[in-house]
Amino acid sequence: IRCRKDPSCSGRTETVIITDMNYYPVSKYHFDLSGTAFGRLAKSGLNDKLRHSGIIDIEFTRVPCEFPGLKIGFHVEEYSSPVYFAVLVEYEDGDGDVVQVDLMESKTARGPPTGRWAPMRESWGSVWRMDTNHRMQPPFSIRIRNESGKTLVARNVIPANWRPNTFYRSFVQYS
Repeated sequence: IRCRKDPSCSGRTETVIITDMNYYPVSKYHFDLSGTAFGRLAKSGLNDKLRHSGIIDIEFTRVPCEFPGLKIGFHVEEYSSPVYFAVLVEYEDGDGDVVQVDLMESKTARGPPTGRWAPMRESWGSVWRMDTNHRMQPPFSIRIRNESGKTLVARNVIPANWRPNTFYRSFVQYS
C-alpha cells in the first residue's frame, strides 16, 4: 500500500498483511489499518499527524504472501470443542487465497479409520470451521487448496490431545 495525497504521506510503498474482510460498505475497498501501519506510511516525524488524518486515500496492489522458512500452521480457535472445531490457517506461501479446507478424523467413534475428507466452512478471514453432531476423533489431518488449484495435506497435524487457543505447525508449504 502507499499514500500520496495527504501531506504527511511519505509516498513509500509498504507491505501489510490483510487478515480479514470488512463488509461495511464504506467504499469498494476499505482497509482499517493499525496505528503502526499508518505510521509506516508517514514521512519521518509525522506518524501521529497521519494517524489522526482519519480516512485517507491509498493505492494498493495484491502480492503473494511470503513466509520464507516457515511451514503452514493452524491455530485452533478459542471456542473449539469435540463437536465444534475452528482453525485459523496461517503462513501459507503462495499465489492465492485458501479457497477450501477439509478435515479428516483419525477414526470413527467405534474405531476404524475414516479415510474420508469432510469439508469445513469458511467462518471469516482465514478461519475455517466444522460443526458436527458427534464427538470428533483426533488426531486430525487437514487438507487445504488455494485459488490456483494447488492442494496440500498436513497429516495428523492436530494431535489427539489438542487444546483450544493453541498453534500447531505442519511440515508442508506451497513452493
